[in-house]
Amino acid sequence: MIGIIGGSGLDNPDILEKAKDIKKDTPYGETSSALKHGFIAGTEVLLLARHGREHTISPTGINNRANIWALKELGCTQIIATTAVGSLREKIKPGELVLPDQFIDFTRHRAITFFDSFEPGEMKHAQMADPFNKKMCQILNTEADKLQIPIHNGATVVTIEGPRFSTRAESHMFRAWGAHIINMSTAPECILANELKIPYAAVAMSTDYDCWNTNQEPVSWEAVLKTFNANVGRVTDLLIHSIPKL
Repeated sequence: MIGIIGGSGLDNPDILEKAKDIKKDTPYGETSSALKHGFIAGTEVLLLARHGREHTISPTGINNRANIWALKELGCTQIIATTAVGSLREKIKPGELVLPDQFIDFTRHRAITFFDSFEPGEMKHAQMADPFNKKMCQILNTEADKLQIPIHNGATVVTIEGPRFSTRAESHMFRAWGAHIINMSTAPECILANELKIPYAAVAMSTDYDCWNTNQEPVSWEAVLKTFNANVGRVTDLLIHSIPKL
């Protein structure tokens, strides 16, 4: 079964056939929303709205541990996350998709691990060298090419705390660090999936140029929504065509 974690506006349950709600208690509290169980082209999936069905949960307030734990316990063997991102590179244009292969965690106020303590002799330090699953990314990239969807395969995403956007100084710093895109959700979500050994990939939609590009207006939520609404169909099409091949 495939788990889908839907970001802002990328959590439409209409893509599912035979959809029904499932609630799952977790040791970490409530998930962001009830999970939607259903099928995409005959493949069993669980869809979770990262920010809640009404988009009421701020990035810092997301209960990532509950979300990932519930997907694991309900039988998800892979997770595809969707996310809106700002572009830190001229070549990644608004409306284009990106498959990140690395992240930089610049968050500061989130629960970032399932391993808050160790049993004697059982220290747990998860490997994180390659946090995004290469096979899943290859399938997503191949299907995007078939659909003629502009996509960038391989990028470093930096996750900030939010909900505010970056200052220009921060945006330039992230560029100097080698980051290509920026969002408020990949960390610690990706970290936690790796701790539970769930293969994880993310489909990111570039919606803006953050604020480093002085030839463009600084990012605003209104601009993000405008670009997003014009291109959300690309993400939906990519999921529908890719999920049966995972």
